[in-house]
Parts: sequence; C-alpha cells; structure tokens
Amino acid sequence: MKTSELLKILKKNGCYLIRHGRSHDIWFSPITNRQFSVPRHKDEVKTKTLKSIIEDAGIK
Repeated sequence: MKTSELLKILKKNGCYLIRHGRSHDIWFSPITNRQFSVPRHKDEVKTKTLKSIIEDAGIK
C-alpha cells in the first residue's frame, strides 16, 4: 500500500496529524488514544510497518 492510500484510510477513521517530522509524521488516533509515526516517503509501506500502524490506529 502506498503512503498516500494509507493517509486517506487514517483520515477516514478519524486519525489526525500532530506534527511533521523529517522523515516521519506523527499521527494520533482518538480510537486508541495513541500516537504513532507514519513514513513520509512515497513508496510502498512495508507489510510489517503497515500492520503496526493499522493496529496503533485501531482500524479493523
């Protein structure tokens, strides 16, 4: 999954951006009350990283 697709899913589920980092952005999920980082590169997000982000966001 590309980063742009992941960001659309996060926004759709109520997550929002807290701050920009140099290579990662910090997001917050109101579902889990957790902060998590999302890589800023345009390439495919690795499967294990994607699974971790989705879990931290409380999606699924």
